Amino acid sequence: VVLLALGAARTLVGRYYNAHALERQVSAQTSRYVSTIAPKPANANRELTLPGTLQGYVESPIYARTSGYVLRWFKDIGAHVDKGEVLALLDTPEVDQELNQAQATRNQAAARKALAQTSLARWQNLRQKDAVSQQELDERTSAANQAQADLAAADANVRRLQELQGFRRVVAPFAGVVTKRNVDVGTLVNAGNAGANRELFTLAQTDPLRIYLYVPQAYSQQVKVGQDVAVTLSELPGQTFHGTIARASGAIDATTRTMQVEVQLPNKDGRLLPGAYVQVAIKGKSSGDDAGANARGTFLVPTNTLLFRKEGPRIAIAENGRVDLRPVTIGRDYGRTVEVVSGLKATDALILNPADSIEQGEAVTIVAPAPASAPAASAWTDRDCVSPRWRPR
Repeated sequence: VVLLALGAARTLVGRYYNAHALERQVSAQTSRYVSTIAPKPANANRELTLPGTLQGYVESPIYARTSGYVLRWFKDIGAHVDKGEVLALLDTPEVDQELNQAQATRNQAAARKALAQTSLARWQNLRQKDAVSQQELDERTSAANQAQADLAAADANVRRLQELQGFRRVVAPFAGVVTKRNVDVGTLVNAGNAGANRELFTLAQTDPLRIYLYVPQAYSQQVKVGQDVAVTLSELPGQTFHGTIARASGAIDATTRTMQVEVQLPNKDGRLLPGAYVQVAIKGKSSGDDAGANARGTFLVPTNTLLFRKEGPRIAIAENGRVDLRPVTIGRDYGRTVEVVSGLKATDALILNPADSIEQGEAVTIVAPAPASAPAASAWTDRDCVSPRWRPR
């Protein structure tokens, strides 16, 4: 009896401990293991980086103003020219012949005018002696006036052709660098940009340079005229060039929801080339609204902490071993980070990469608690944003 009683007691005790061990194991396996990170207070001075293309402050294609053949060209690509310097010389035989004909026509008009003036003077004397009628004198006066008008028209035509003949000299309208030369000796060119021929030259003023940016509507309020910008090129690592916002359009394009901004960039040493692709960083100026952002609870959080449910955006927070799906309001999107303008506190532990199946009140175990202060938004690395790992005991 004693042995049976001891055996029964041992069996009951073993079953009790086994049941509790199994319960602890099941509880450990059903608990979700997560990594957390603390939100970072939003900085009032935000930096916006936009792509852009360098352009000459003045860029212009140079066309011929008269038709003819290229007799000589004097400047090739890369040549620095001054305003008024000759780029090419054209041969214009048709214009020369037209000018000769116009000068002959002008001489004829001058001769007719002289004869008409002489006849008018004679008829005026005859009219004083009442030898001719007033009608005949009026006809002579009209003929003299017509001869004067014909001479003025002939003079105007001569001046027009002389100006066209002067366009044989293709000159630079401003100081700059020749970036294209599309003609050679003997090339037939047409007046203006008509015909199949393209521009003769392309001229660009490279100091200063222009950059046109298109600032999204969300950042348009932090861009001001006179603001300093930093320009970087991938082919010049470690070097930063500083420019200034010269002007802004002051309106949002209804199609793209962006505002056009012009940046002027000094280029005295000529290191920057028109047409180059650059990155332009604009630091936003602090305002009264930005200064109170932290007081209202505005934070920067990694994008891999967000959950999008039908009720709206949520962030899973580990609180007292349980999940709290907190509704939040999202502000600006910075790519890897987003701005949360309401719904968070500085002491919240944000769950990284929460599963879509995570539910309110679910038990969780923090395996990698974040430090007291979260790294800056730009300092977050992939190591900080790894997927949570299941670690059953």
